[in-house]
Amino acid sequence: MILVTGGAGFIGSNFIIDWLAQDDEPIVNLDKLTYAGNLKNLLALQQDTRHVFVRGDICDRALVAQLLDTHRPRAIVHFAAESHVDRSILGPGEFVTTNVNGSFSLLEAARDYFARLPQAQRAAFRFLHVSTDEVYGSLGPDDAPFSETTAYAPNSPYSASKAASDHLVRAYHHTYGLPTLTTNCSNNYGPYQFPEKLIPLMIANALAGKPLPVYGDGRNVRDWLYVGDHCAALRRVLQDGRPGEAYNIGGWNEKTNLEVVHALCDILDSLAPKAGSYRDQVAFVQDRPGHDRRYAIDARKIERELGWKPAQTFDSGIRHTVQWYLDHADWVRDVQSGEYLKWVERNYGSRAGAQGDLR
Repeated sequence: MILVTGGAGFIGSNFIIDWLAQDDEPIVNLDKLTYAGNLKNLLALQQDTRHVFVRGDICDRALVAQLLDTHRPRAIVHFAAESHVDRSILGPGEFVTTNVNGSFSLLEAARDYFARLPQAQRAAFRFLHVSTDEVYGSLGPDDAPFSETTAYAPNSPYSASKAASDHLVRAYHHTYGLPTLTTNCSNNYGPYQFPEKLIPLMIANALAGKPLPVYGDGRNVRDWLYVGDHCAALRRVLQDGRPGEAYNIGGWNEKTNLEVVHALCDILDSLAPKAGSYRDQVAFVQDRPGHDRRYAIDARKIERELGWKPAQTFDSGIRHTVQWYLDHADWVRDVQSGEYLKWVERNYGSRAGAQGDLR
């Protein structure tokens, strides 16, 4: 049994689906079901007894302790986090609460649980903390990619809160001997991603005939990682990663935001043609405060030590992703209602054409 936090979110739900497709080991899934947590991501597992869903908050230490004592997991995989940069700029408090205080509460519960395990189970136990490349700050155009030894320099409340949680995880290994593992991944994309993020937002807006808002000059660079590849890397880290170590996970796919948007438009021109090109809908909008210019991941350590490298190229992954969103229009429609739209209006009402996290 493993305990997964935030397993109804984008990456967490993909991880659970992939895990149970390859392994019969059960999962307890603890998720608060905030706006980005969606049980519809896990509908295929509705009757699967290997998946036990519990609605709850990682800040609820008593609940977490109860789950640990009841289910006796051999590992905790910690996805639960507030992850939207633009939301963190408008309301940083929630990010500190979940990403810092929540991770601290989870670590405390794990430390107590770990201390009471029999020796053989202690030796096998792992705490896997899933983090982001944004903790490293911003790169210049000719700088070497982020490695595991790159100094932290977070530039947004989101990345600062994730950096704080990374430091707590490291400290709990060195101070208390908790067998922790930390992964720092580049920008994920793929099925079930909430449509405030760049790729699903652009697909949804394109199909709806809306502007495709691109921040600034569109030349901000990100390293793009297909979510299925990320899940495979996490399984390898959980299985054979060295306690106390961090592993960078990247796709070796540096693209400017504008390149990504143009690629999406070209695929849509092929798969869902209309009069004219979807590129005609691109609209440049005012940049956001503190927008990091470039992220890039050096993923050689995980390849060297654990034998992982991405299976998808950007071209294959992005085409699969577009097709998935075309085939799941009902999923997109359902998540684009209610509180999400109210928030979009509040955040982007003053920026002509913009409706999402354009990172």
